[in-house]
Amino acid sequence: MRETYCTECDCCENTVNRKKTTSTMKIAVFAAAVVLWLAGLAAMRLFSENFGRWIPLIPFCAAYLLAGLPVLRNAARNLLKGRTFDENFLMSIATIGAFAIGEWEEAVGVMIFYMIGELIQNVAISRSKASIDALLALKPDKARVLRDGRWSEAAAESVLVGDLVRVWSGERIPMDGVVVEGNASVDMSMLSGEAAPIQAGVGVEVYSGTVSLDGVLTIKATRIASESSAAKIVDLVQNARAAKAKPERFITAFARYYTPTIICAAVLIAVLPPFFGAEWTVWLRRALVLLVISCPCALVVSVPLGYFAGIGGLSRRGIMVKGAVHLDSLSKAQFVAFDKTGTLTKGEFSVARIEPADGFDELFLLKTAAGAESESNHPIAKAIKQAADKNGVLETNREKVGIHELAGLGIETEDGVLAGNHKLLSERGIPASAPQTLYTAVYVAKDGVYCGRILIGDAVKEKSAEAVAALQRLGVSKTLMLTGDTREGALAVAEALGVEEVEAELLPADKVSTIEKWTSRGVTIFVGDGVNDAPVLARADVGVVMGSGADAAVEAADVVIMTNDPDRVPEAIRRSRKIRAIIIENVVFALAIKALFVTMAVFGVANMWLALFADVGVCLIAILNSSRLLVGK
Repeated sequence: MRETYCTECDCCENTVNRKKTTSTMKIAVFAAAVVLWLAGLAAMRLFSENFGRWIPLIPFCAAYLLAGLPVLRNAARNLLKGRTFDENFLMSIATIGAFAIGEWEEAVGVMIFYMIGELIQNVAISRSKASIDALLALKPDKARVLRDGRWSEAAAESVLVGDLVRVWSGERIPMDGVVVEGNASVDMSMLSGEAAPIQAGVGVEVYSGTVSLDGVLTIKATRIASESSAAKIVDLVQNARAAKAKPERFITAFARYYTPTIICAAVLIAVLPPFFGAEWTVWLRRALVLLVISCPCALVVSVPLGYFAGIGGLSRRGIMVKGAVHLDSLSKAQFVAFDKTGTLTKGEFSVARIEPADGFDELFLLKTAAGAESESNHPIAKAIKQAADKNGVLETNREKVGIHELAGLGIETEDGVLAGNHKLLSERGIPASAPQTLYTAVYVAKDGVYCGRILIGDAVKEKSAEAVAALQRLGVSKTLMLTGDTREGALAVAEALGVEEVEAELLPADKVSTIEKWTSRGVTIFVGDGVNDAPVLARADVGVVMGSGADAAVEAADVVIMTNDPDRVPEAIRRSRKIRAIIIENVVFALAIKALFVTMAVFGVANMWLALFADVGVCLIAILNSSRLLVGK
C-alpha cells in the first residue's frame, strides 16, 4: 500500500524530516557552488592564454547551474504562466548576458549573492507559524467511564453523549458535560483566561481541557470529544491560519515595475544606435553591461538581511520575532489589543485589601482566615496563607482542629471560625458588608461575630501602564482589552492603565470574531499568554505572547516577549519602524547608485569592473548598513 504524507502543515513527522533534508541540501549546494566559483577564479589566473583560457568556463558553468538553476527554472515557469517581469527573469537575462560577453565570474557571483539572500530569507521566515502540537497535547486522550457498572479507563474518542465520566482532583476534564455528582473548584483559564476558578456542583456545565482543582466530579457527557471545547480551539487556530494571507514579497512587487523598465532600456540601447548606423557590437555590449549593473542583487540581499539583522537585534532585547513579514506588520500597527489576565496583570492571586470590621485589626483577620484555610490548596487559600506568612502571622505548628468544607460556600472549623463567601454568612444569620464585584471577597466570622473580609485580586504588572502610554505616544490609533473576565473587573483594570476600549466576558471564538472586526479596519496586534488566546493570536495581523505563556500560545504567536514585560510591545513596534527605515535607506541608496552607473553605461563610460562595483559594492555597503540592526541597544 502506498504511504501518503501530509503536505498542508508541519504536524506530520515525515513532512518535518523532508523540510530538514531540503534545508541541508540547499546549504550543501550553496557550499559546492562557492567552491566551484573560487576554483574558476583560480583557474583564470593559471590559464589565461590560447585554448587554456576556456578551462575556467568548466567550474564557472557548474557553479552557475548549481546556484542559478532555481532562478532559471522559476523564470521559465513564470514565462509559461504569463508572469514575465520578475526578479528571476531579470537575473536570468543579466547573467546570461554576462556569460555572452565573457564576464563569467560576474554571472556566477550574482547568482551566488542571490542564493545567500534566499538562504537568509528562509532562515528569517521559517516557521513563522509553528505547529499546534502543544495545543493538541492539552486535549485529554483518556477518560474514566462507567461501563457495565464499573469505572474503567477508555479512549476519550470512544465516550458517547450520555456516558458518565469521573474526574479526580487535579485531573483534566476530558469532554464537555454537566456535573451530576460531586463539587469542586474548576480552573477555567484554558477557555476564558480567567484566573479565578469556578465552583462546579450538580447541574453546572464544565468543559474539556479545564481542570478539577480540589474535588471529585461525576460528569454526564453532552458532546463527543471531536466536538468538545478543546477541539474547537484547535479548529479555530487552524482556520485562523488559513484566513491570514501571506504578504507579497517586497522585491517581487518592486520587480514588476523595475524589471520591464530595465529590459526595455537595454533593448533600445542594443537596437536603436545600430539602426542609425552605429556599430552594433559596441552597443550590444553596452546593453549587456547595463543589464549587469541593473541586476537587483543589492536589493535581493539587503532587504532580507535587513530583516534578519533586525530580528537578531530584537532578540538581544528579549523580543523573538518568528519571521520578516511580522516585522513589516509591526511597523504598521494601528490597533493593539491586550488580554488581561497574565498579560497586563500577573495572572496570580494576591491579597489586594484587608477590611476588618469594627473591633478587629488586619493581622487578626488575616491570621484567623489563614488558620481556617490551612489545609486547602485552593488558589485563594494559597493567596491568604502567603499574605499571612509575609506578615508573620501564619501558624505553621498550630494545633489542628476539625475543618469542614461547605460545598459552594466556604470553610467551617470546630473552633467557631467561618471563612467563605457572603452567602455563607447570610445563611448563618451573620450580618456582613455587601458584596462587590471587582475582587473576590473572603468573609470571616468567629463565634457568630463578623470579623471582616479579605479582598483577593489579580495584581497589575508594574510596566503595564507604561506600555499603554508608550503605545499612545507612538501614534497607535487605539488600545484595547479583550478578555474572558467580568466586565466590571476588566473596566477597573482598563481605567487604571489608560486602555481606551474594553471587550469583556469573551470565549475564544468571541475573541477571534472581535479581532477580525479590528483587522478589517487596519493592522491589529493582539497580546496574550493563555491557551485560550491561541486562536486569536493566530488570527491577528501580529500575535504577541508573553514567554511564560502556555506552550500552545507561544507556538501560535508571531512574536514572543521573553521578559514577560508589556513595555516590550511598544519597543518592538518602535524597533520595527527603525528596521523598515534602514531597509528603505538601502533600497534608495542602491537605486540611486544604479541610476548613476546606468547613465554611465549608456554613454560608454562604465565597464564591467564598474558594473561589478555597482552590483557587488553596493550590495556590501547595504549589508554594512543593515548590520547596524544587530545592535540591541
